[in-house]
Amino acid sequence: MNKEIKRDGQTANKIFDNRSLENDYRTLVPILKEGMKVLDVGCGTGAISKGVAERVRPSGSVTGIDTTEAFIISGKETYKSVSNLELIHADLFQYEPKEKFDLIVSARTLQWLSTPKEALIKMKSMLKPGGLISILDYNHEALEWKPAPPASMQQFYATFLRWRADAGMNNHIAEDLADYLKEAGFTDIEVVNSDEVYKKAEDNFLSKVGIWAKVAGSTQMVEEGYLDDMDRLKAIEEYNHWIETDAELMVMKLNEVRGINR
Repeated sequence: MNKEIKRDGQTANKIFDNRSLENDYRTLVPILKEGMKVLDVGCGTGAISKGVAERVRPSGSVTGIDTTEAFIISGKETYKSVSNLELIHADLFQYEPKEKFDLIVSARTLQWLSTPKEALIKMKSMLKPGGLISILDYNHEALEWKPAPPASMQQFYATFLRWRADAGMNNHIAEDLADYLKEAGFTDIEVVNSDEVYKKAEDNFLSKVGIWAKVAGSTQMVEEGYLDDMDRLKAIEEYNHWIETDAELMVMKLNEVRGINR
């Protein structure tokens, strides 16, 4: 079974709404064509889905599905003017579309599943012959900070990875996606490096590097006995101070992996 991740609605909505196709799935742009019928698995509030919809219109369409109903409700309101975008509250494994798709995309979603290969097999069943799949995801084990953040955040992050691993999630899934796609029956597999590099001089540096303070804002690991709450709060406080004073660089290792349904 896939772990139920508790996410603060307003915080998660803001993170998703601040994403865009051009900034957060930029390697997908060159393969989008007018007229494509696209499925976005784990679409969140639909911010990236909206960008895809704009690229495939007027005759193309995008369907976004997500298991968190609050995200779908938010996205339907935010992007209601995008006529070729449909957002649906649905579980991938239960979703049965009436027609198959030309392209299936999934950004930063398989990292949360304990059954990524089964998810890819399900996606393959929804692709037209010759259809393309594109999966974008992280290698959390290769995260880089310069200089090193406070020990309290390093401890929190190590605990976060252990918590994920105990739930069956692959912390370095970006490195295994090509093999997963091959095992699921895809061919012509291509790996495109999509690392997220954030430097101090950039306008979005504070918000992007601050993602780990937001992650630490969740009490789920405390509730499940992985972390003392005082240690969690200390990690947030010291990390936020580090961001404002010493932080210079953060690199999140990310790959886009494509395959064809032959």
